[in-house]
Amino acid sequence: MLLELHVRNLALIEKADVEFGEGLNILTGETGAGKSIIIGSVALALGAKAPRDCIRQGAPFAYVELIFSVDSQEKRESLKEMDVFPDENGILIVSRKIMPSRSIGRVGDETVTAARLRAITELLLDIHGQHEHQSLLYQSKHLEILDAYIRTKTQPLKEKIRTSWEQWKRAEKRLAELTMDEESRLREQDFLRFEIGEIEAAALKEGEEEELSQEYRRLSHSQKILENLSQAHRLLEESGLSQAIGCMEEACGFDESLEGLKNQLYDGESILQDADREILSCMERMDLDEERLARTEERLDLIRGLEAKYGGSVEQILKKLEEKQQRLEDLEHFDQLRMRAEKELKAAEHKLEEGCAELSQVRKTASQKLAGEIRQGLEDLNFLDVSFEMEVKRLDHFTPSGYDEAQFLISTNPGEPVKPLGQVASGGELSRIMLAIKTVLADTDEIPTLIFDEIDTGISGRTAQKVSEKLAYIAKNHQVICITHLPQIAAMADCHFLIEKTAREGRTATLIRRLTRAEEIGELARLLGGAKITDAVRRNAVEMKELADRTK
Repeated sequence: MLLELHVRNLALIEKADVEFGEGLNILTGETGAGKSIIIGSVALALGAKAPRDCIRQGAPFAYVELIFSVDSQEKRESLKEMDVFPDENGILIVSRKIMPSRSIGRVGDETVTAARLRAITELLLDIHGQHEHQSLLYQSKHLEILDAYIRTKTQPLKEKIRTSWEQWKRAEKRLAELTMDEESRLREQDFLRFEIGEIEAAALKEGEEEELSQEYRRLSHSQKILENLSQAHRLLEESGLSQAIGCMEEACGFDESLEGLKNQLYDGESILQDADREILSCMERMDLDEERLARTEERLDLIRGLEAKYGGSVEQILKKLEEKQQRLEDLEHFDQLRMRAEKELKAAEHKLEEGCAELSQVRKTASQKLAGEIRQGLEDLNFLDVSFEMEVKRLDHFTPSGYDEAQFLISTNPGEPVKPLGQVASGGELSRIMLAIKTVLADTDEIPTLIFDEIDTGISGRTAQKVSEKLAYIAKNHQVICITHLPQIAAMADCHFLIEKTAREGRTATLIRRLTRAEEIGELARLLGGAKITDAVRRNAVEMKELADRTK
């Protein structure tokens, strides 16, 4: 669950520190107080794109930090697979520092990309706002919801289907490679034989190019080398080392302590004589063979020409040779290989078909139950005489997750036929439908913290009461954080936070604090009564809170 939220210098928030509790956490406040900024700060910490103007004016950066408690061993294992490790108390800190030119996300002590940040935090927290409600208009979302409803059944089947689908695609590609007319096949065979012959005739050896390059460099500069060797020999002959040794001999006759220097000169003379003899030997061996130079250059040109045509090195050319030999062998046994590829494709398609059929049957069976539970949930949310169905149909092609497409169908008026959800539901109805779906999925949803923003769009009265009861139900198994302006929903709070906008030193700031029981009553009275709070309104607020306590 989300234990704490810390925000610094984000939009109107100079500093905000929130300690969330278990169950249903409600956030209320006047319009324009900055409720959306609080949810926005959480979204930023989860890796959402940061608006350019999100940094508070005058501040060098904005900072958001989320502190999670990861109690589930299953969640810890999932995080471990992503190389993320909460501390010994199960605490995991997620933060994001937003600067004018860039942002830095961190999970624990690790700096992570925004994509990795999202992947990690998706295991811990899910935000449902107006955009999430609107996603119900996309038909692909419907199948995703169905699969989540029976995740334990669909997940292993989908994994098996993905493997089968990949095998089928490989078999399909293999057969496509073996699809050509006789003329094209014979033409390719002739061309392959020419290329294979060209490479084989070169008799290439690994490392040969390097050796030839060194030899070519030596042969092409042999005259220069010989000139330098001759010069070195002349300089050694002209050196005055022998005269120096004679001088040291005479000096040693008067001072025996100079014997060491004399011996060093003798050693030097010996080394130089050896070097000079080696220089003379090299000069005698110097090869000025122009014919050999031409042969070396011709061989290098051949190798480099083949490299330009078949690969950047001898090793790559030899690899290409193997590939071309294999392709030629395939073409020479084309009919047999094609028959085999057709059988393999047919077998792969049959296996994929069986897997998809099994998954489809599971989905169709579950879709009826899911639709029934959602319909009951909609009735609980004050959809009167609602009809709700789920249609599962076959696509005309395979996908890595089966061959099904699913669609929610609804009718909110008696006697009217069911129609696709997007053709019937309004924005407010979509939010309630999503809440009904989340209520149904509450027992199977593994994400510990759910945030609902704008869940009360377009509702009031009895419907608002029903929505509050659904949120309280979800909060039994999840931590729920909800922004609302309706007293019926706020009354259900296990933890109630007030978001206020204040002016200090000529600047506007948003503050957030947790309310006491008495303050909760006062806030409920404000939501009920508006500008003027009478004793009757306050009594109504007390009664509403007590009713909510009994309902929970």
